[in-house]
Amino acid sequence: MEITTNLRRDRRVFLKSNAAFAALAAIGQDQPRRADTAEGTSNTSASSTIALGVMGVNNRGAALAAGFASLPNVKVATICDVDESIAGRVAKKLADAYGRQPKICEDFRRMLDDKSIDAIVIAAPNHWHAPATILACAAGKHVYVEKPCSHTPEEGELTIAAARKHNRVVEMGVQRRSWPAIREAIQKIRDGAIGEVHYSRTWYNNRRESIGTLSHSKPPIRLNWDLWQGPSARREYQENILPYHWHWWWNWGNGELGNNGIHAIDIARWGLGVDFPTRVAAGGGKYRHQDDQETPDTLMVTYDFPDNKTITWEGLSWSPLGPDHSRFGLSFHGTEGSIVMRDPGYTVFDMQDKEISTHQDRAGDLDHLANFVSAMRDSTALNASIEEGHRSTLMCHLGNIAFRTQTHLQIDPTSGRIQNLNDADQWWSKEYAKGWKPSV
Repeated sequence: MEITTNLRRDRRVFLKSNAAFAALAAIGQDQPRRADTAEGTSNTSASSTIALGVMGVNNRGAALAAGFASLPNVKVATICDVDESIAGRVAKKLADAYGRQPKICEDFRRMLDDKSIDAIVIAAPNHWHAPATILACAAGKHVYVEKPCSHTPEEGELTIAAARKHNRVVEMGVQRRSWPAIREAIQKIRDGAIGEVHYSRTWYNNRRESIGTLSHSKPPIRLNWDLWQGPSARREYQENILPYHWHWWWNWGNGELGNNGIHAIDIARWGLGVDFPTRVAAGGGKYRHQDDQETPDTLMVTYDFPDNKTITWEGLSWSPLGPDHSRFGLSFHGTEGSIVMRDPGYTVFDMQDKEISTHQDRAGDLDHLANFVSAMRDSTALNASIEEGHRSTLMCHLGNIAFRTQTHLQIDPTSGRIQNLNDADQWWSKEYAKGWKPSV
């Protein structure tokens, strides 16, 4: 970095682990293959208390703060948000629920300067994920970073380099990798329950409303708009960007593919046992609303891999009916049958479309957080290491690049690099605000 660091056991339990904390539900939303590891260990023992700093608590971060605080010997020491009203509200709820009053800060670099904090939880918007991870690793902090782990392909490669250089534990928040039923289904695929698997279909459907067309305006006084933008090139504030619609602006988000698509694509890639594709093609567009949204509301992407394997993604943000009558899901198709995953379970079918069995279990979000804590304590293998996180995140980046360039991308399957785009470097990285370009 050019800058310095100075300055449920299921989802119900996740948000209701303490009755006084149940109000956070209104604020929050929304045997695996052993991953390659670049992470190190912490000096924390099983009996010591791990101190966390949480960055970005207006949405997912509030739920993550609650989940981590409910784990044994874990405390949320500091809450960080660029909106002072949100930080204060979440800190109070944590104090009421767990009897510990977190500190509050506006600039996450204050948490990096705090030697008592062991790890940083990053739940700010996508453009912050990689730069904050890189800085945190350099400051000696372990990192739990929400999906996607990067805003560009280059950032993903840099986060891996930072984790390796500083020997830090870095996990990405694709929590389905820790859900019991999903793990069981993947093991069935590994064991040949549906034969040789060649194809996985993934999808996400929703009925999102228009974000409208608005002029630039002054940000609310409680919001530090400049710090919210942080590493990204500066744009004027509009009321239809926050709190959630930044996902639909390329300057800060990655569209629905990087928002919800990554969850399904990550499991599809895991189940097929593939890393990088050989070809990526995309089609679709912005069909439903004539508004300020920049990213497509209709997107279909095809990823071809070595050894005759393919993943497809279908994202439809304006029609709720998805395949198998599920708004979110994925399916695996093999020579002896199929497996369909609908949260939080799966169903096995034979080659005559006959249902063989259905399996349901809890959504193990808290298990994913516990996995991160265990890795910090005793080098437990991560279910979603930064290497695995980058490979799945890169799938989303490549799909978006194929769409934006209207090019069938040819990919090096050993590195994930684009081979046939003359201006590939332009899409591999992006413009940054002065002093914020990441480096390791």
